[in-house]
Amino acid sequence: MEELKNFEKHLENAIEWFWDFIPNLVLAIVIFIVGWWMVRFINKVVARFFDKKDYEPTLESFIQSFINISLKVLLFVVVVTQLGVKSSSLVAMIGAAGLAIGLALQGSLANFAGGVLILIFKPFKVGDWISAQGLDGSVKQITIFSTKLNTFGNQIAIIPNGQLSNGSIVNYNGEPNRRENYKVGIGYNSNIKTAKDILLAICEEDERILKDPAPEVYVDSLGDSSVNLTLRFWAPNDVFWPARFNLIEQSKLRFDEAGIEIPFPQRVVHEAATD
Repeated sequence: MEELKNFEKHLENAIEWFWDFIPNLVLAIVIFIVGWWMVRFINKVVARFFDKKDYEPTLESFIQSFINISLKVLLFVVVVTQLGVKSSSLVAMIGAAGLAIGLALQGSLANFAGGVLILIFKPFKVGDWISAQGLDGSVKQITIFSTKLNTFGNQIAIIPNGQLSNGSIVNYNGEPNRRENYKVGIGYNSNIKTAKDILLAICEEDERILKDPAPEVYVDSLGDSSVNLTLRFWAPNDVFWPARFNLIEQSKLRFDEAGIEIPFPQRVVHEAATD
């Protein structure tokens, strides 16, 4: 009999709690529906904003994703708090989970932070030719955790953003024009002035080589077997390599026509005198 009374008492308490809980449940459902609609509305506004701006596509995608996730987490906290869960307990639980995940994913978080820095400060962009971490290549894709390069041999090199953001980066497309120091050696018996005139004439005839700043050539050093000349010229990045290759080919052909020798290492063997 006593057990039946206890059961009835617990049942009454449960029913009373349920009726007290219904308003909070209904309000939480309303908050969730309205909040979800607001999250979608804000995401659309952000998307339209980026459509009008010319930002890095990867940066746009990251920011939109970050805003979307942050708003949903905030909505979750508000709804759960409305249901009666103490906000302090919820924050402590989220903090503990975040700490555990952070310790387990230290490397990934470092790459994530590096990706954010790259996307914000933009030391390079997709299509730029860079040299970093001992690799050279054209930037194919920038993601949150890594950057993909397309190398000379058409291989894909993947560099973690954590290493990339903390290391040295040479961006060959950072400026619209690029300067080349082309070195060539001529024989000591060759005419220096003629060789210099030939190199400058090639630059003058090639429309891809800039005339301002003007190309210049000078004697760089006197080597063991050659007089070393250095030609400095500027060319736009998009035509730099064709201009350079043409210069190398034309300098060899015209030096041959002018009788200017380009020395190469030779070994002379003398036979020992015999009686």
